[in-house]
Amino acid sequence: MALYHKFNNNTICAPATAQGPLAAIAIVRISGPQSHQIVSQIFRQSHSSSPQFKPSKIYYGHIYDGDRLIDEVLVHLSVAPFSFTGEDTAEINCHGSPYIVHEIIRLVVSEGATIALPGEFSQRAFVNGKIDLAQAEAIADLISSENEAAHRLSIQQMRGGFSQEIQKLRSALVDYASLLELELDFSEEEVAFADRKELLSLINQIIATIERLCASFSLGNVLKNGVPTAIVGATNVGKSTLFNALLNEERSIVSDIHGTTRDTIEEVITLEGIQFRFIDTAGLRQSKAEVEVMGMERTLQKVRSSSLLLLVLDANHPELFEDQIKQIDSIDAQTRQVIVVLNKSEILYSEEFINSGNIILSNPNCEDVNILLNNHFISKIVHIAKKEGIVLYAITFLSAKNKMGIDSLQTLLLSAINDRYTSFSNNQDVVLVSNLRHFNSLQDALKELVQVRNGIIKNLPTDLVAQDLRHALYHLGSITGDITTDEILGNIFGKFCIGK
Repeated sequence: MALYHKFNNNTICAPATAQGPLAAIAIVRISGPQSHQIVSQIFRQSHSSSPQFKPSKIYYGHIYDGDRLIDEVLVHLSVAPFSFTGEDTAEINCHGSPYIVHEIIRLVVSEGATIALPGEFSQRAFVNGKIDLAQAEAIADLISSENEAAHRLSIQQMRGGFSQEIQKLRSALVDYASLLELELDFSEEEVAFADRKELLSLINQIIATIERLCASFSLGNVLKNGVPTAIVGATNVGKSTLFNALLNEERSIVSDIHGTTRDTIEEVITLEGIQFRFIDTAGLRQSKAEVEVMGMERTLQKVRSSSLLLLVLDANHPELFEDQIKQIDSIDAQTRQVIVVLNKSEILYSEEFINSGNIILSNPNCEDVNILLNNHFISKIVHIAKKEGIVLYAITFLSAKNKMGIDSLQTLLLSAINDRYTSFSNNQDVVLVSNLRHFNSLQDALKELVQVRNGIIKNLPTDLVAQDLRHALYHLGSITGDITTDEILGNIFGKFCIGK
């Protein structure tokens, strides 16, 4: 189902800036064959009632509705194909009053323009070959980016880094697909145009590349959307207090009553350019209360989708460690990094000790780690975790109530993600997948290429191998928009903001 205008002769317009009473300047965008003509009907320069526009210049003047002055503005025009959309375009810079913007839009529409749909400017850029589909999606991600990591990732993809990787894969496959199709045309002569050994070698290389791209999704997704970090543990160990301390505000209700937190609460903070999504969860315990049971079910769902687990233990009750660590064994803790937070440590240790740092267990050769492992609490926790098959990333001492050790915990969180993030931040050529649609298409292409490989190894008929290869090309092409449908375009661009 086509959701967008056909682009034959219509001209579109929309505000390109957020509207509000505090906005000093607003921009109205116009794109299409009538753009320049429409502007000439409503814009007047001081010395000319009929301005003679030249592209790539900025003109000062006024917008009029007949003889009624609307606003003093700056106008910039571009000529196809040297514009973002690849069409004739105009941008009117006016004052930020919502009334002024509304009046200018009304005038532009009265002269023959159509109100743009969400993302229609970007869609026109795609249709006119100015950007591919992956780059268009990166523009939307760039607009919504809220931290340095997401911004860097979006910029790289908007510049075409991911698209180029996909185009290389697809181009190499197209050459061999053509040879296979040629063999089908000459099937009666039983002529082999595509060298099967070379094709198998190429398929193996491309499979390895796609597997690498798919594996990068776990990092790309958290850099784009934030690192989901679940705060888990038994009731009354201080999870909500820790949640509030990390946010530096009273976001969760804190009480000595067991089971106070009945549902998950999420908030985000940014640490050194990386966004963390903290999830305060309901306490894990046996309960017959229906509302609390529902809260624990939601807790388990959130925990299973998290990248980091902060397992909060009460340092004053080591006899409960084993049961509490066993509880996270049921939520597949082996697949994510687990940081043990020994809360309420101020009763046992000095502030200097608590603020002294963390025990990163991933570095067992560190002298400090070996010394601290002699600590009764630490050795007990490590022993229980090993018995349950849970790999602990680190252990830290903390007093959430007194906000002691919070800085050390934040350093630990960055350390947990930085090993993977550093390789991306230090190398502009590293390509990460962050879009779920791209990831699914890569997965589909991978399945088809595995079929192609198996077909070559088993010496299957050419038509079967060629069919699987065609499917793989389709899935790769759908990422960049070489192959697409109105339904796909409507779904993608319909999520954009109006004016982009």
